[in-house]
Amino acid sequence: MKRILLAGIAFLALSVPASAHVSLETGMASWGSYYKAVFRVPHGCDGSATTRVSVEIPEGVISVKPMPKPGWKVKTVTGKYAATYESHGKPVSEGVKRVEWSGGKLPDDQFDEFAFLAKLPEDKEIMRIYFPVTQTCEKGSVSWNELPKPGTDAHELKYPAPALDLMAPHEGMDHSHH
Repeated sequence: MKRILLAGIAFLALSVPASAHVSLETGMASWGSYYKAVFRVPHGCDGSATTRVSVEIPEGVISVKPMPKPGWKVKTVTGKYAATYESHGKPVSEGVKRVEWSGGKLPDDQFDEFAFLAKLPEDKEIMRIYFPVTQTCEKGSVSWNELPKPGTDAHELKYPAPALDLMAPHEGMDHSHH
């Protein structure tokens, strides 16, 4: 049975038209690889500047290391995992559950990117993982956390959570570096 992983979903959305949404720069990666997750924030909240971006980390995604951004403070929230994973030959049962960038100001008419490095699940049954994002602005906020129901089109969602499709490594591809 194929599974989909999801981090903390609260189906709450406020303020922003769905003409463009927070998305991942690269939407495919290999199972068990180290992946640079780059979240593209294309606009503010209904004309208001973005002041905080918070990304929930799905279960199975470990060894999260956020990339600093000039003018922004980065913070991680840690906690226990539902399972124990292996990282560099050692068991890991807790780690980063959320990454937050705050203190900066991204005007509504500009875009920016927020990134972290992480190790993806090695479970070949997991075909897609979702990273819910909360975008907080000077006025209002948006929770990019909606998931498509089976048999529906994800493009019809008003506030879709960024999704990453997982696949087998390409032959000759070295996915062990980080």
